[in-house]
Amino acid sequence: MKKIGITGQDGFVGKHLYNTLNLYKDEFEIIPFSRNYFNDPPQLDRFAAQCDVIIHLAAMNRHESPDYIYETNLNLVRSLIASLERSNPECHVLFSSSSQEEKDNPYGRSKKEGRQLLMRWAEKTGANLTGMIIPNVFGPFGKPFYNSVVATFCYQVSRGITPAIYTDGDLKLIYVGELVEEIIKKIRQGGTEPDFVVPHTAEVKVSRILQLLNQFKAIYQDKGVIPSLNNRFELNLFNSFRCYMDIANHFPVRFTPHTDPRGSFVEVIRLNTGGQVSFSTTVPEVTRGNHFHTRKIERFAVIKGEALIQLRKIGTSEIIEFRLSGDAPGYVDMPVWYTHNIKNTGREDLYTVFWINEFYDPEDPDTFFENV
Repeated sequence: MKKIGITGQDGFVGKHLYNTLNLYKDEFEIIPFSRNYFNDPPQLDRFAAQCDVIIHLAAMNRHESPDYIYETNLNLVRSLIASLERSNPECHVLFSSSSQEEKDNPYGRSKKEGRQLLMRWAEKTGANLTGMIIPNVFGPFGKPFYNSVVATFCYQVSRGITPAIYTDGDLKLIYVGELVEEIIKKIRQGGTEPDFVVPHTAEVKVSRILQLLNQFKAIYQDKGVIPSLNNRFELNLFNSFRCYMDIANHFPVRFTPHTDPRGSFVEVIRLNTGGQVSFSTTVPEVTRGNHFHTRKIERFAVIKGEALIQLRKIGTSEIIEFRLSGDAPGYVDMPVWYTHNIKNTGREDLYTVFWINEFYDPEDPDTFFENV
């Protein structure tokens, strides 16, 4: 079992990496890290001494003072190197640099020079270094106005704010889940690769990103229709967008029943994409679910009985609750990285229709169990 430390584990990429590594508890043990360790050399040394691998993600992206960004990022690298020299010179280090290395800005220079400092340290000590030059990263839970234009646009569009495009350039992008896959691959491989260029998985104009997000808002958020998702990038962008919505106030969405003397008819889902529809009955007091998905889109539609649906974002403690009834049928969609369940809170059987956008594959279920 490899012992893994992640500097910046509470940041955008760090949180996703931390949560994903936790899915492989038989292979990886995560050594907890706090940003305060950089101000406490003995504590930083204790952290570094425990690690087989350190992924150095801690960095500053934005600040009023460009010089402060530059000095902060370089000082973080210097502190890590000094700690490794004192406590663990054989540790494998993965350093997250950026495609902005080639741009003449303080952030890009700090990442390039930080990687060069680590290269000299690795040459001197014989340690393994993977210097990852990473394109623009997007995905769920990125910080708007800080991590990426995608995060900013998702936040604005989902709240009815019109974004502004200042430069309609081509963006080379990688989804955060794809980046995490690359990092885990390098952890497993080991070895030295000081200038590994992480391949981008999509190249899209800024205006096209905004066009897609506006479509998601109009088709999905406003009408409840699952949009056509033509490739992996569009699926990843859609799942990102869903996580920026005000979930607690958007759901549950009530159906429109059509009633006549024969009974009633309810349209459960309209989709421009495929998937699988299932139906279940649940006896009183029984709970189903308590799992989460990292890529799947899923809808729970209650059509008879009384139900409590609960959601909790992985790594947090806040629980969002929705009460649904067959007397006013409705649905809740499950965002990625939210563990969720459904409980029959009534006295009769609960009838639920489930839709998910993929056929179930036991070899790749994308279903991870964790109690809400």
